[in-house]
Amino acid sequence: MALEKTWRWFGVKDPITLDMLVQMGVEGVITALHHIPNGEIWEKAEILKVKELIESKGMRWSVVESLPVSEGIKLHSEDYPRLIENYKKSVRNLGECGIDTICYNFMPVLDWVRTNLHYKLANGGESMYFDFPTFVAFDIYILKRPGADKDYPQEIVTAATKAYESMSEEEAEELAYNIIVVTQGFIDGLIDGSVTDPKALFLQFIEKYKGHDKNSMRNNLKLFLDDVIPVAEEVGVRFAIHPDDPPFPVLGLPRIIGQEEDYEWLFEANKSVNNGITFCAGSLSARRENDLPHIIERFSERIHFVHLRNTQMLEDGSFYESGHISGSQNMVKIISALLKEQKRRIAERREDVRMPVRPDHGIKILSDYEHQYNPGYPLIGRLKGLAELDGLMTGIESFIE
Repeated sequence: MALEKTWRWFGVKDPITLDMLVQMGVEGVITALHHIPNGEIWEKAEILKVKELIESKGMRWSVVESLPVSEGIKLHSEDYPRLIENYKKSVRNLGECGIDTICYNFMPVLDWVRTNLHYKLANGGESMYFDFPTFVAFDIYILKRPGADKDYPQEIVTAATKAYESMSEEEAEELAYNIIVVTQGFIDGLIDGSVTDPKALFLQFIEKYKGHDKNSMRNNLKLFLDDVIPVAEEVGVRFAIHPDDPPFPVLGLPRIIGQEEDYEWLFEANKSVNNGITFCAGSLSARRENDLPHIIERFSERIHFVHLRNTQMLEDGSFYESGHISGSQNMVKIISALLKEQKRRIAERREDVRMPVRPDHGIKILSDYEHQYNPGYPLIGRLKGLAELDGLMTGIESFIE
């Protein structure tokens, strides 16, 4: 029994249809109620519409990605009581509708960061790149966040200055727009393209976290978990927190889920097995010291959802998405560790043996250039990744048996 092959689907407006997923051999769909504003209740009627549509095609709604955690919850603001009650009602409704896994994140302001959405690979494919000096140039010289130059090593600041000096005004504005709007707007982002001055609004959101550090954000996450996990236990829902992307501080914002010690803290903060993780190989691989097979083996019981892709790390902390198999990480070891955990769950007759895994992001290739897919989510590039991962899983599973 291989890991469950899943696919992220952005709803009925997604140009990649459920019928296409069936043809591709997808078993489980990863989606969300994207039309419901952050902080509002997911009612059962809306949940069942999506669930029944997916099931009518012979697949299952494997994971909610994501039930967004509002900034007011992350900050534990004055509006927290209303927001958390709405969140708990949504969790209860999902569980009572038979949806058993929720992926979420606790990243302040930004869900993920890339500086180049059209990075050309040697084979002509198009990937996404996080260039550390370019990002710091955005922070210091384009966004002009106060004190930004104090948050990075001097050698990176020097490289950032050179990067900024080489940009045209149009390139600088495009960089800002991509970071603030393009990569965020299609997945419950705070700022969309209708905003007149996205940089100013972006700075306002960052300012709200002034005075917060890793410890205070950890405390806020614990308060959140203490409120939602009892509901999750009651209705049979597993929570799976996604690691920060990238898994190190940016924009002066604290990052709290990105390395082994963070998982140690997480599972000590709330000991319920329903408090688990989304093991995202791509995000975790962007921190050089992370040993991904070791993380799987140590925290395997708490892995409720898996994202698989690879990155190529560079000396200065930059990285680019290198596909699903090739890159800085050994995907054979990663999948072997996951399959061994699944085998253990089968032997113990656990309910969560399917371990949904999806190809995370993809390189734009072939006819992908003819379509306007969401950044990182092309059809052919992801299908190639799904096929590669499926073949690898099948081969390793046979070897293990």
